[in-house]
Amino acid sequence: MKRVLITGAAGFIGRRCLPLLQALAYDVHAVSRFPRLEEMPGVSWHHADLLNEKQVSELLAHVKPTHLMHLAWYTEHGKFWSAVENLQWVGASITLFEKFAAAGGTRMLAAGTCAEYAPDEQSPCSEASTPLMPATLYGACKQAVRTVFEAFARRAGLSAAWGRIFFPYGPGEPEGRLIPSVARALLAGEPARCTHGRQVRDFIYVEDVASALVALLDSSVEGSINIGSGQPVTLRQVIDKVAERTGHTELVQPGAIPVSAGELPSLYADTGRLNEEVGWSPRYGLDEGIDATVDWWRQRMKL
Repeated sequence: MKRVLITGAAGFIGRRCLPLLQALAYDVHAVSRFPRLEEMPGVSWHHADLLNEKQVSELLAHVKPTHLMHLAWYTEHGKFWSAVENLQWVGASITLFEKFAAAGGTRMLAAGTCAEYAPDEQSPCSEASTPLMPATLYGACKQAVRTVFEAFARRAGLSAAWGRIFFPYGPGEPEGRLIPSVARALLAGEPARCTHGRQVRDFIYVEDVASALVALLDSSVEGSINIGSGQPVTLRQVIDKVAERTGHTELVQPGAIPVSAGELPSLYADTGRLNEEVGWSPRYGLDEGIDATVDWWRQRMKL
C-alpha cells in the first residue's frame, strides 16, 4: 500500500491535497503542530512539532510512510520573506528527509518557490535555463534545502521531486495578500490602493496547485518542476477582474502606493515539464478562480 505523510496538511494548499491523495488510494497521514486536529474521514492525523527532532523521529518510525509530501514552512504573511524562522526550517526539512529515508521511504516531494529564480524580464522561468539567484532569505533557504534534498536523494537512492510553486490564490488565502486585500476593500465599499500594476506574474488557483503537487508526487518525475499556470498576467489585469466581480471598479486606485524595492517586473512559469512529463494541466482559468474567490469573501463578510 502507498502510505503518504503530508506536512503542512492543515494549510492553505495542504488541506486540499488530502482528498486527492485519498482518491489515488493512498493511506494518508497528516501532520499538524496543533493539538486540535481537523477531522476528515479516512485521514490519520498526527500531532508533532517538525522543529523537534525527537518528535520527528518518533513520527516517522511510527508511520513508516512510503511517500513524503513536505509542504510545511514558516509562512506568516508580510514576515516570511526575511524571517529568521526560515533558517530553522532548513534544518528541520533536512532532518525530515533523513528520518524518512531511515524509515524505509522511497518517494519524496517538497515544496519550493518561484522566489528561487532570478528571471529574465522577457522570458518565462525555466527549470533548465533560468538562473537561481534568490533575492530574499526565504528564497535562499528554499534553494539551500533543494540542493541538499536532491543530493541526499541521490545518495540514499530515493526518488525525489521539487515542486517550485508560483502564485497560488483562492478561498482561504491570507487576507493581506493581493487578491483578498483588494476583494475585501472593494466589497466593503472602500478604496483599493494599489501599485501601478504593470508587474507580470503567474497566478494559479489553489485547487490546481494541490492537484499538480499530488500528480507530481504520484508520478516518477524527478528534479525541479514549476507549479504554475504558464499564463503571464499583469497585476493590474488581476485587480481589474476582482473589481469587475465586486461591481466597484471606480474604487481601484492604481499607482497609489509605490512598488517595493527589488520587486521583480516579471515572474511566470514555463510549465513544459509539468504539462508534458507529469501530464498535468490546469482545470481553472483566472476568471473562474477569481469569481470563486470573490464569492467566498462575499459570503465570509456576509454581504
